[in-house]
Amino acid sequence: MIKESAGKSIYNFRFVNTGSEPLILNNVKASCGCTTPKWTKQPILPSGEGFIEVAFNPKNRPGKFNKTVTVHSNAGKKTLRIKGEVSPKERKIEDIYAQKMGDFLRLKNNHLAFTKLKNTEKKTLQIEIFNTSKKEDMKITFERVPKYFEIKTIPEIIKAGEKGVIQGTYNATKQDKFGFASKRIGLLINGKKVEVKKNRYATIAISATIEEDFTKLSKEELEKAAKIEFDDKVFNFKKIKQGDKVDHVFKFKNNGKSDLIIRRTKASCGCTAVNIGNKKVYKPGESGEIKVTFNSRGKKNRQNKRVTVITNDPVNSTIFLKIIGQVEVAPKK
Repeated sequence: MIKESAGKSIYNFRFVNTGSEPLILNNVKASCGCTTPKWTKQPILPSGEGFIEVAFNPKNRPGKFNKTVTVHSNAGKKTLRIKGEVSPKERKIEDIYAQKMGDFLRLKNNHLAFTKLKNTEKKTLQIEIFNTSKKEDMKITFERVPKYFEIKTIPEIIKAGEKGVIQGTYNATKQDKFGFASKRIGLLINGKKVEVKKNRYATIAISATIEEDFTKLSKEELEKAAKIEFDDKVFNFKKIKQGDKVDHVFKFKNNGKSDLIIRRTKASCGCTAVNIGNKKVYKPGESGEIKVTFNSRGKKNRQNKRVTVITNDPVNSTIFLKIIGQVEVAPKK
């Protein structure tokens, strides 16, 4: 048993070379970043001694542990093991409520992550908060709140030395964007902005991935739905020089029986521009194009970029188009 508060625990594995040739430890690798090995670097002569020192950091790792250290040498591969149990340290307020905003407000986190939401859903999450002041009550209010979101504190007034929650409700029926969406909401304490860093003020982040709800469509409606099909989904520009731009047109067709709607297109990187024009609706049998431009400025080596296309096709509502290739950097003169 070791204490989390005691810091790193070190153990020395000592050994003897019982062979007739010098022993060389080529590499010693731990199974976890919490475990750091050191070892004898010079060749160990026959009958000579060596060591492998293993340091285990118990910080934020209460409970039982079982770690391995793999030793690669000219005698083959061996595995060492360290195991035990970490008794947790007493958690202080700053450990439990790690996010600090202002002098007295502490939060368990500052992000309300709603993950996936159907566009017919409404979901509520909470963040636990604590007023560390010994005498000052606080009222928390919010600014820049989008129309699809409701946020409040419970209770409305957080008294000195007491806990509460920030409660946020995401109404996806009022969100007009599909796919991943994120926003920061300003936080005020007793009507004042809270500076957390120079010229940076306290905010709460909210995020969700909005998906169209096709679950209520009947079998007949699904058979008559839009159906998007691309000629190709991968563009390999092979090799280009750093600073060059390359264009590609991804062609698609609506092979369904209803209008195809392009809900959204989004590139994974600012280096990739996506142009679909003003046309967003395609009749059955109609074709369309998505032009993609990759700018290699500041890029090097292997590139793998992605364009997300979101449509009203219930089978393929989210499609990923890939842009891959190699960017070569000219040697310095």
